[in-house]
Amino acid sequence: MPAAKLRAIIFDIGRVLVRVDVARAMQGLASGSTLSPSEFWSAIEKDPSWPDWQEGRMAPRDWYLHLTKRLGGNLTFDQFTEVWNRALDPAPILEDAFFEKLSERYRLALLSNTDPIHVRHLEATYSFFAYFPTRIYSCVVGASKPDPVIYREALRALKVQAQEAVYIDDIAAYVEAAQRLGMGGFQFQSPAQLTSDLKSLGVDLP
Repeated sequence: MPAAKLRAIIFDIGRVLVRVDVARAMQGLASGSTLSPSEFWSAIEKDPSWPDWQEGRMAPRDWYLHLTKRLGGNLTFDQFTEVWNRALDPAPILEDAFFEKLSERYRLALLSNTDPIHVRHLEATYSFFAYFPTRIYSCVVGASKPDPVIYREALRALKVQAQEAVYIDDIAAYVEAAQRLGMGGFQFQSPAQLTSDLKSLGVDLP
């Protein structure tokens, strides 16, 4: 039986399309707290409400109030929002022309574990979103990678079968989760490696 034709390419956002520097945000968030920036981030990752925040069960202001009460700090909500977004580098990793070329022949989608504050900032900041009509966010779907639910939602939105799609992420476990569903996938390491891997699938790139 011939291999299915590639029809869709799905990208993670953080550390694939946008550089992420958590420490930069934590330096601001930890101001007024007794915790160091690294301790502040560790506490967030271990917070019982972290999945609720990532999967859309907490509103931004509730998340802000929760962290302020639990970890301390003296930022207003607007200040908190600005500092939270400092984790996202304003310069994208890949040029718009790369996605313009891909969009001529393939359906493109974003698939990201992210929160409402970052979504709003991302969509307002980066021009590459114009090439991604399909955007699957954990905070909208109510599930996070590597849960199969979020990958299936991307396939449903793209109207393709798993074997017709390839998924690109910087985290190997998330790529493997996509592959278990029958999707192609590879781990992002650099723009040059990304181009090489796509070409190996028959994608026409310069």
